[in-house]
Amino acid sequence: MASASYHISNLLEKMTSSDKDFRFMATNDLMSELQKDSIKLDDDSERKVVKMILKLLEDKNGEVQNLAVKCLGPLVSKVKEYQVETIVDTLCTNMLSDKEQLRDISSIGLKTVIGELPPASSGSALAASVCKKITGRLTSAIAKQEDVSVQLEALDIMADMLCRYLQGGLLVNFHPSILSCLLPQLTSPRLAVRKRTIMALGHLVMSCGNLVFIDLIEHLLTELGRNDNMSTTRTYIQCTAAISRQAGHRIGEYLEKIIPLVVKFCNVDDDELREYCIQAFESFVRRCPKEVYPHVPTVISLCLRYLTYDPNYNYDDEDEDDNAMDAEQNDEDYQGSDDEYSDDDDMSWKVRRAAAKCLDAVVSTRHEMLPEFYRSVSPALVCRFKEREENVKADVFHAYLSLLKQTRPAQSWLADPDAMEQGDTPLTMLQSQVPMIVKALHKQLKEKSVKTRQCCFNMLTELVNVLPGALTQHIPVLIPGIIFSLNDKSSSSNLKIDALACLYVVMVTHPAHAFHAHVPALVPPVVSCVGDPFYKITSEALLVTQQLVIRPLDSQQDGSETFDPSPYINDLFTCTIRRLKAADIDQEVKERAISCMGQIICNLGDRLPTELPGTLLIFLERLKNEITRLTTVKALTLIAGSPLNIDLRPVLPDAVPILASFLRKNQRALKLCTLAALDILSAVTPAMVDAVLAELPPLISESDMHVSQMALSFLSTLAVTHPSSLGQLSGGNILVQLIALVRSPLLQGGALAAMLDFYQALVATDTPGLGYMDLLRMLTGPVYSQNAALPHKQAYCSIAKCVAALTRACPAEGPASFVLYCLHRHSSGGFSSRLLALLSLGEVGHHVDLSSQPELKTVILDAFSSSSEEVKSAASYALGSIAVGNLPEYLPFVLQEISSSKRQYLLLHSLKEIIGSASVAGLKPYVESVWSLLLKHCECQEEGTRNVVAECLGKLTLIDPETLLPRLKGYLLSGSSYARSSVVTAVKFTISDQPQPIDPLLKNCIGDFLKTLEDPDLNVRRVALVTFNSAAHNKPSLIRELLDSVLPHLYNETKVRKELIREVEMGPFKHTVDDGLDLRKAAFECMYTLLDSCLDRLDIFTFLNHVEDGLKDHYDIKMLTFLMLARLSSLCPSAVLQRLDRLVEPLRATCTTKVKANSVKQEFEKQDELKRSAMRAVVALLTIPEAEKSPLMSEFQSQISSNQELAAIFDSIQRDSSSANMESMDTS
Repeated sequence: MASASYHISNLLEKMTSSDKDFRFMATNDLMSELQKDSIKLDDDSERKVVKMILKLLEDKNGEVQNLAVKCLGPLVSKVKEYQVETIVDTLCTNMLSDKEQLRDISSIGLKTVIGELPPASSGSALAASVCKKITGRLTSAIAKQEDVSVQLEALDIMADMLCRYLQGGLLVNFHPSILSCLLPQLTSPRLAVRKRTIMALGHLVMSCGNLVFIDLIEHLLTELGRNDNMSTTRTYIQCTAAISRQAGHRIGEYLEKIIPLVVKFCNVDDDELREYCIQAFESFVRRCPKEVYPHVPTVISLCLRYLTYDPNYNYDDEDEDDNAMDAEQNDEDYQGSDDEYSDDDDMSWKVRRAAAKCLDAVVSTRHEMLPEFYRSVSPALVCRFKEREENVKADVFHAYLSLLKQTRPAQSWLADPDAMEQGDTPLTMLQSQVPMIVKALHKQLKEKSVKTRQCCFNMLTELVNVLPGALTQHIPVLIPGIIFSLNDKSSSSNLKIDALACLYVVMVTHPAHAFHAHVPALVPPVVSCVGDPFYKITSEALLVTQQLVIRPLDSQQDGSETFDPSPYINDLFTCTIRRLKAADIDQEVKERAISCMGQIICNLGDRLPTELPGTLLIFLERLKNEITRLTTVKALTLIAGSPLNIDLRPVLPDAVPILASFLRKNQRALKLCTLAALDILSAVTPAMVDAVLAELPPLISESDMHVSQMALSFLSTLAVTHPSSLGQLSGGNILVQLIALVRSPLLQGGALAAMLDFYQALVATDTPGLGYMDLLRMLTGPVYSQNAALPHKQAYCSIAKCVAALTRACPAEGPASFVLYCLHRHSSGGFSSRLLALLSLGEVGHHVDLSSQPELKTVILDAFSSSSEEVKSAASYALGSIAVGNLPEYLPFVLQEISSSKRQYLLLHSLKEIIGSASVAGLKPYVESVWSLLLKHCECQEEGTRNVVAECLGKLTLIDPETLLPRLKGYLLSGSSYARSSVVTAVKFTISDQPQPIDPLLKNCIGDFLKTLEDPDLNVRRVALVTFNSAAHNKPSLIRELLDSVLPHLYNETKVRKELIREVEMGPFKHTVDDGLDLRKAAFECMYTLLDSCLDRLDIFTFLNHVEDGLKDHYDIKMLTFLMLARLSSLCPSAVLQRLDRLVEPLRATCTTKVKANSVKQEFEKQDELKRSAMRAVVALLTIPEAEKSPLMSEFQSQISSNQELAAIFDSIQRDSSSANMESMDTS
């Protein structure tokens, strides 16, 4: 330490030298010392260093001054508090100096100090005292100063400080004095002062208290009302817009007073004022969505009026000859629009630009007004594509792009034809305007301006994404415009890339025949782009070439033989092969050249007999390269699957061993693609197959079901193409792996289907040692012989399905020997054997008629008396499945048993299986008898039985909806609440996420079923909510139109009802029971579902009121509302921001609640889970820009960071969410 002090005193001595270089070097060395973490200064050294640095700020040499300012940063964090105050004092005094240079350097110094102070959230006293000192000095400097440059610097520093210390309320006490010194500056004669004052006020309103905010708004409203002179009015309008941008959620309630004033000033003949007024509207639209709603029509009409406001220019002469223009007309004819007219004083373009941006904001934020936009806004924007100012034109295009993006059917219900409201939908209205859009764009595509043409390409791309195929009639008009940009020597590379990307999207989304006439014109420019030296252009051009080959050139696709591709094949092949051969090019180009060549060979390989062998050898080389191997495997798969039967035999002996080795690689995508390629390569020899089979065992495992599925699919193909190769399976590892996989609880879906296909293909090969009984014993033997239970119930089901698949594949020997085998095992074995035997009987009986075995009925009914629940349920499933195989034999038997037997619950499950699996035609004759039987049981006391009956009723209704749905509706009037709840639950089972014949009928009457939300019985209301939730989740189109009437009842169920809460005495303790909890839970679950499917139909502020109530409810409901908050933060951040202060309080209450010390362990765990969940909601809220600027939120953040437990939870959740974001970026 002593040596450090000595070193520093040495430096200080040099700083007093008369030689500026000495001073410079010494200051530089001091800077290096101060930046070391290890340095510690004693009091004396501190005083001397601070004094010297401040003295050097007044140095005659500018470079020394600059270095001294830089030293302030590290110095502030190294010296004691009172020294920092000395620094600040001196700097504030110097700011008011007469010397301009000293003033400038001091203001830079102050900014440096403010930037280095510890943040407010750290709770440091230093920041507080320094800020108070600076604020006092700055307010007086701003208020009294005669010198404008001092005022400007002071305002700048004030804005800096307000921005940095938004949080933590450090300056709250100074806010009134800051406001009173800033307001007079809005009328300063200097515009620069006004501008910086507005910036400072913008930062102030984010964190100031309510009283200060009200004062500011009242002042602005008064001044705008007085309207003394135009110049200050402009400033006040600008200030209002700035406040709205920074604190939109606070200004909302004053809009009723502000908007009429702004509208009034819009009509004053002053272009600058108009621009500011329209900018103010834009910020209101973006930041106060709810409050601005009634005024949106006014805003739109003003914007449309000023979008065409160009008093000094006449456009009429251009429109007259529009119709006479020929599609192929040369661009010289209308290139003059940019330079015919120039007027430096003309400010009208700013008004037009503001109007275009404001329309952009309206279109982006008001999805529900789309039809209205297509009626009024869309034609107006299209007419303005001819705008003469390039910047304005770009904004007009941008606004139209926003309109198209809003129209894109992002959610399934928009694309669902059933959901489309009758009449004009946005998509049909857009379709009718396509000719008008194309006409406007056609002219712009040959403009000189690169920016304009890029906008056109973006527009066309978005248009065909929203409406694929919309341009089919207009291709002849557009292709010349695209080719013009590709051939234009003056085009920038970005423009060419955009033109190619646009051409690609247009080709993908339109039928091939539309391009046939244009291929001669398209091929030369595309070929020259493939040869372009810039890799991005080459890469896009190769994509287009690939599309050219897939669509226009390969005329087999649409059956028209009129088009002959031969003149173009050579050009396309030559340019692609040149890129394919090059080894020293960008990877993206390499990959696209491989894909493109694969496509050329796949579609046109028969016309390239001489070039083919050489090209395949290049593919072989690329297969050996780690970087290109994946793309090459995909290309080979494409070629192997070509309808032209391309001969791959020359390369297969080398390629297959390489492919087999890829199955060992630790790259999942490569394994999957390789298996797909091997599956489709038909010309492989037995020797090659053996090499591949050796690599398969490790791939068949539960660790990756998709790879297993592909491997099984390959084996099934082998069983057909090379049955002899499967002989080696009988003793090999592959079968061991298969049996292990069958027992995995994860086997389901595609992998299970592939397993069943494989067993059927294998047994059909008649390979010795792999016959029907051999495989049957392999699958079931271990279960029967050891009689030990398998670890998972799912394994029994999978084995049973495999057994059934084998039995179906051998109709001659299978069923009879199988049933005897099963019955023997069932009678002789224990629990596992009986379970497997029953499930296997069920699976086989589903497809094969087993009625020839009379003892089956007795065996199954006996199993209903088993002591094991699993055996009972397997027996019930078996009876249902066997009945499906022969309905006339078994269905009457099941119905009779239900009527007479005591075991109705199990028999009803069998009936459910029959109704769910049997064919509609087979069931039709029995519908009436089943229906009447079910109705007898729908008033059963037991809820479990009622639920099964309801499911049967629902599935039965799907068989004959015209007759049965009205009957169901009739039972809503039943006097029994049990019957009503069964009927409403039955409706839930008629709704699925696939289109069904019942949908239109259901749409007409679902409203009647949902009226049960007003039922007096709690349970009926609960099941009505569950049914509503199912409809909202699976088929929102059914309930979208009913939301206005349903939502009030739904929201009503979210309230806590005192009359449903009762106390139960349990010995010496009293326990509170809330009978309304399940109902509230169901209501909140519905709300959560509606966020995903019907967000545009919700009044988000009413919705938030109920979310807010839920945040204070029971544990289960809090958990749900925390999830909703996180969802809302990403879906509608601006609305959440407006309510933030009310939402933070319940979150803080949850996080700071303490569990009583003598509580049980579960209580502690529950509270921990609640805290984590609440903290997830907080992290989600903080992703909203400006959320942390709310005083309450920032206070809560400080509280979190000062509490060790909460801070740890907060940090771990932030880490999780950021890593999840990274993963989603990786997979996208």
